[in-house]
Formats: sequence, C-alpha cells, structure tokens
Amino acid sequence: MPKTSTERRAWIDEAVRLVEADANRSADTHLHALTLPTPGVDLYLKDESVHPTGSLKHRLARSLFLYALCNGWIGPDTTVVEASSGSTAVSEAYFARLLGLPFVAVMPAETSREKVALIEWHGGRCHFVESAAEVYDEARRLAEACDGHYMDQFTYAERATDWRGNNNIAESIFEQMAAERHPIPAWIVVGAGTGGTSATIGRYVRYRRHPTSVLVADPEGSAFYDGWRTDSAAVVTGASSRIEGIGRPRIEPSFVGGVIDDMVRVPDAASIAAMAWTSARLGREVGPSTGTNVWAALLTATRMAAAGESGSIVTLLCDGGERYRASHADPAWLAAHDLDPAPYAERLAAYDATGRLA
Repeated sequence: MPKTSTERRAWIDEAVRLVEADANRSADTHLHALTLPTPGVDLYLKDESVHPTGSLKHRLARSLFLYALCNGWIGPDTTVVEASSGSTAVSEAYFARLLGLPFVAVMPAETSREKVALIEWHGGRCHFVESAAEVYDEARRLAEACDGHYMDQFTYAERATDWRGNNNIAESIFEQMAAERHPIPAWIVVGAGTGGTSATIGRYVRYRRHPTSVLVADPEGSAFYDGWRTDSAAVVTGASSRIEGIGRPRIEPSFVGGVIDDMVRVPDAASIAAMAWTSARLGREVGPSTGTNVWAALLTATRMAAAGESGSIVTLLCDGGERYRASHADPAWLAAHDLDPAPYAERLAAYDATGRLA
C-alpha cells in the first residue's frame, strides 16, 4: 500500500475521483406528486429511495467521505467506523467498499435485520450496543483501538454538505418544482436524524431568499423538538427512537435550530399509519420515517386550507419499506413495541373523506 506523502496524495486523488464518478453515474431522484383531498394544496415526495444504497443517507455518506478525504482523515489503510441507526451505515459501507477500506458500523441491537444484512452485503461489519445513547463512545473507542477514523455523522453532517447548491437536495427540489402549479413550496417538511438535511434545506432557502418555510417532524422520545422549543442544546432523553433514521436521544451538533421555522412531534403510531397510507397511494412500500414526514405534511395541508391558503408542500420519501418488513410492517413487532396504528389509520380515512386531518 502507498506509504510516502506523494503516494498517499495520489491515493486520495483517485479516491475522490471514484466517489465523484459514482455521483455522475446516478441520475437525480424523482419527485412524485401525491393527490390530496385538501383543496388548493399540492403534495410532492422527493424519492430518495432510488439512490444506489436505497435511502436519503446516500447523499450524506458521499459528502462525508469527500469531506474526510479532502481533510486528510482517510488514507489507504484506514478503517472507517460510524455510529448509525442503520441507513447511513449501509451507504457508508458502500463507499468504503468502493475505496477498498474496512468498515465497522456501531448501532443499536434493535436495528432492523434487513439493514444489517445490507451493511454486511456491502462488506461492512456490524457492532451492536444496547441503546442509541451508547453508539457515540463505542464508535470512538473502536476507531481509536484500530487507529481508524470515526466518521461521526452527527457532528459533520451539516458542514460536509455544500448547502449553497452544487446539486444538493434543496437545489434539486426547486429545479424540479419549476413547472408546477405552485413552483415555490410553501413548506418543506423533513425529519431530523443528524440534522444535516434540515440544515442544508434551511440554509439554502435563506441563501436564495425563497419564502419557503422549513418544518421538522420529530418522533417520540427524540430530544430535537424539546431542544428547539426551549432553545437549549442540553436536552437529553436517553431513549432510542422507534422510528429508525430520525430522532435522537440528545441534540446533535449538526442540528441547526436557527434555520427551522416550525417543528411538530409526531406520535410513533401515527408514523406507522401514515407509512401504510402512503404505501397504498404510491403502490410501493415506504419506510416509517416517510410516514412521519407525510403525517406532518398532511397536518400542514390541513392548517393551510383552514387559513384559506393554497400552495405546495414538499417532503421526503427517505427509504423503501422493504427494509422494515420484519419490524415496522409486522403486526407482531408493533404489538411488542406497544404501537397501535389503528386510531391514526381511522383519522387518515376521515382525512380522505374530508380533506382535513383532525
């Protein structure tokens, strides 16, 4: 393996080329229009499940690898370690294999087995801890033990992404909306895992001076909502989110509350009901974090209609539901985790009839 400074620089140059080439081979993700019964309000889903690794986290993993490579943190012999609830680890395992690097994912033991299988398929190794609050220290310890690099998505997500443009997710949304009835979204609704996506979109709309507002939907047990509402970074819940990919037990360094216009806490059972509701309308399975986003988007549509407003709402289809067949889509798993989506499914049925989510 290359050892001299010149050889190391040549390896980094080639690694950056490989990551950039992967991006060039990937077409932009689709924007689906979802017909609503709410008059005057249009809903769109940015389909991030079509990335090579099947989720929104493919964008993040690419940015994190480029950031680490250009900072000189990753070299030809580096073991890459990440703390993750699953999807970021799948995407990072993909890029690690692309560069010929070992990869270790530290994640809660309850991470869906479908995600674990994907990480291992991409050549990564899974290291389990009991709760989400343990992943940070354990990932750092493992990286130090093997003289590797702890990628630390929860710190670097918001700074690794070019929020000014360069075909980031925000720029893509506005370009794809250009020919729609309401081309400038009234609201963009996202969940928060690292906070990187809400930071990118929130900064972009301010930089481009769009009147768009950013709403973050947060699941039960997450610290983000209470931290944002009280303007405190010290909020800690210690709980693991039951909605994989979003919600954290602490306020992550990448969460930028100042670029968020509103937040809503979505009950986990509502996320499950909205996951099924969205899957039925799209004719394909979506994951639970997409359900969280859609529930918040329908509440926003109801609020807009009540105020006599018209416009468009854009949210994210974060990943496909095939990753959750043994968990969030399994009635036995839901019962074991005390989740009953039936009352929320009834509210969605009433929404279909009235155009108002009560």
